[in-house]
Amino acid sequence: MATDSVKTEVGSYFISNYPPFSQWSEDAIPDLKQALASEPRPGVPLGLYLHVPFCRKRCKFCYFRVYTDKNASEVETYVSALVDEIQLVSQQAAMGGRPFRFVYFGGGTPSFLSPKQLQRLENRLRESISWDQAEEVTFECEPGTLSETKVKTLRDMGVTRLSLGIENFSDKILEDNGRAHLTKEVYKAWEWIEAAQFPNVNIDLIAGMVGETWDTWKDSVAKTLELSPESVTIYQMELPFNTVYSQDILGNKIETPVADWPQKREWVSYAFDELAKAGYSQSSAYTMIKDPTKVSFSYRDNLFGGADLLATGVASFGHISGVHYQNKTEWADYTTDLLEKKQLPLKRAYRPTPEQLLIRETILLLKRGYLDVDYFQNKFGVNILDKWKPIWDEYVETGMAKIDGDRIELTRDGLLRADGLLPPFFEEKHQGVRYT
Repeated sequence: MATDSVKTEVGSYFISNYPPFSQWSEDAIPDLKQALASEPRPGVPLGLYLHVPFCRKRCKFCYFRVYTDKNASEVETYVSALVDEIQLVSQQAAMGGRPFRFVYFGGGTPSFLSPKQLQRLENRLRESISWDQAEEVTFECEPGTLSETKVKTLRDMGVTRLSLGIENFSDKILEDNGRAHLTKEVYKAWEWIEAAQFPNVNIDLIAGMVGETWDTWKDSVAKTLELSPESVTIYQMELPFNTVYSQDILGNKIETPVADWPQKREWVSYAFDELAKAGYSQSSAYTMIKDPTKVSFSYRDNLFGGADLLATGVASFGHISGVHYQNKTEWADYTTDLLEKKQLPLKRAYRPTPEQLLIRETILLLKRGYLDVDYFQNKFGVNILDKWKPIWDEYVETGMAKIDGDRIELTRDGLLRADGLLPPFFEEKHQGVRYT
């Protein structure tokens, strides 16, 4: 997406990997199997992602692989497949006896599972793996799925960081955008979360949901500050291809109902200012944190820096020994591979070239808001200032970035457009291709 785009059109904006996912294929599965069967690269940290794909409702802006129609028996089938997958993964040579540096329970809505289901899942997982040495164990929650018992169960499981998908504090906006929870459930959940004394709690907000106004946005920011979480992550509403909103726009040719990019950037900038006044520091283009010295966003920072990630669950994405991969994306394929064939549910992969690994790390680390030139010189033997001089010159000239010695920093304007600044670094063959 160009940095000067105004209207929120249908298409992917948020960048989470390189090369684009559309370039990954089944042809690279042999490379992936070889990587899994090989000893890990020395000194590379290891993480684990567990995808729990259930939700009470599908949000109208959601583009993830989620299910809202599964009964208790089907949930148990999936959990059994996930446990089998992790058992298979734990036997791969690529594990190399490494402890997990970070573990992430993502979704969907992992907190959709009942306390008993969570306890059973933990017990079965611990037969194959342990996360006791992880510096961060994150668990995504939808406020309306939480109970006092469930919150205590998560704390007992060793979860160190909850990520609470509040998105907005206006009930009308939540309802209009298809969210399952209402604000009263946030406050109930918050009491239980505070009582359980989690070391770290993140609140997610989305700027520019359908129906957003300055008044509703200011109210959401104020109410977030009242709760005073350890971190606040703010996304700008976008319209990937397979959302309810996008299908309506493309199919019925209606005008986009989402605020334009300048408006969303204004809202995020306002929130950043208010959080900064309350003592928060910038941690990335999306996130403000209360205490920069505390371990926070280990998942993000390790992934951006080239960590190995064992991805488990339907449609999940991982990286192992320099090979990117994605699991089977359909329920039947995923569960059949594991429960009947007893094999890893691998769908597609990609082995990036050294050049592509350099690009990937440059663009992802830039999303934190800064780059250290020496880091890339030491790791890749490349001076990124010289390599991409025309791009940096343009970003400095347009006020998106500033360069001080060997440090590149995004300005506030640059932070607010971070994902839009990344495609120029792509190789020519990936310029303009569909991202997903």
